[in-house]
Amino acid sequence: MKELPTPTIDLSPIALPRGLLHPSRNESSAHVEAKTIERSSISVSWAQHQDEVRAAQRLRYDIFAGEMGARISSSIAGHDIDLFDDYCEHLIVRNQDTQEVVGTYRVLTPAQSKRLGGNYTDTEFDLTRLRGLRERMVELGRSCVHPDYRQGAVIMALWGALAEFMVRNNLDTMIGCASIPMLHNGVVSGQAAASIWSQLKQTHLAPIELQVWPRLALPVEQFDTQAKVEPPALIKGYLRLGAKILGAPAWDPDFNTADLPMLMRIADLPSRYRKHFLGA
Repeated sequence: MKELPTPTIDLSPIALPRGLLHPSRNESSAHVEAKTIERSSISVSWAQHQDEVRAAQRLRYDIFAGEMGARISSSIAGHDIDLFDDYCEHLIVRNQDTQEVVGTYRVLTPAQSKRLGGNYTDTEFDLTRLRGLRERMVELGRSCVHPDYRQGAVIMALWGALAEFMVRNNLDTMIGCASIPMLHNGVVSGQAAASIWSQLKQTHLAPIELQVWPRLALPVEQFDTQAKVEPPALIKGYLRLGAKILGAPAWDPDFNTADLPMLMRIADLPSRYRKHFLGA
């Protein structure tokens, strides 16, 4: 099985390059197994080989294309693949009995973002005001969970592994695009996203020095924002963890989503979640 690529130099004085974020080859198997967090019948671990990444990309395709109606052009049929994948760490959750991948996140470290010249969120938003955070900021993306496993255990396992990853690698800030589906009953509409933005900017908007601007803005002014619409479960989960909205949503026509820019800091984790995820 082909190993994931590893750069030969460390491009960031803070974050480690790919490959060094995982246990080294001379670590005992017992120590490697200790890195896996178990929640009943599921386990979460970092992908070590390309076949594991391919399994995550197949799950992403099934959900984004099959469930959300995204238009995905990929080098491998039935997989969601883009240029960022080879530079990311991939976190995967498996059903321990079947070994099926049922949840995934990808994580772009500061070193790899510098190597690429930016991250995925840069393609949707002007992140100029976040430049002072980049040395210790990771990007979370392509989050998805199989429909049969959306009761909370999978996402809690993913967040626990992410929190441990951040602390272990001396990283403190996470950013990403939180998607709001725009496809409803076969019709694409920004009504729900505009209403959610109207609500959340009143309660969870970041201070102005951290706000960003969409490159292709959702025309929220064209929609009635008075109707109360519940945010997707993932966004509500981020907000419970202390996340902030960085600005108005961008429109992603390929994925049929409106994307909210979000930022979360380890220091802002409420005490109950800090204890749950970090034991502190």
